[in-house]
Amino acid sequence: MELEFSGEVWFWRGPAPWHFVTVPDELCAELEAASASVTYGWGMIPVTARIGATGWQTSLWPKDGRYVVPLKTAVRRAEAIALGDRVDVHLTVAR
Repeated sequence: MELEFSGEVWFWRGPAPWHFVTVPDELCAELEAASASVTYGWGMIPVTARIGATGWQTSLWPKDGRYVVPLKTAVRRAEAIALGDRVDVHLTVAR
């Protein structure tokens, strides 16, 4: 399964602060339908993500009935991404 979308980068100041992009609702429904066959626990879905020329392995995190894409610092630096930027995300769900 491959998905593409645009979203705004936001910051979570939890015990382990992190930057994310939220997957749009309509794509979350597709992910939820596929999650039973790909999740490895806690609802995490393994994916290969790409923004611009930078690709990486990660997992989508379930949050508030949706999924979020965690953005590593190395990705944000490589693509000059700042808080509040709108980015184009390409995801390939691992099977």
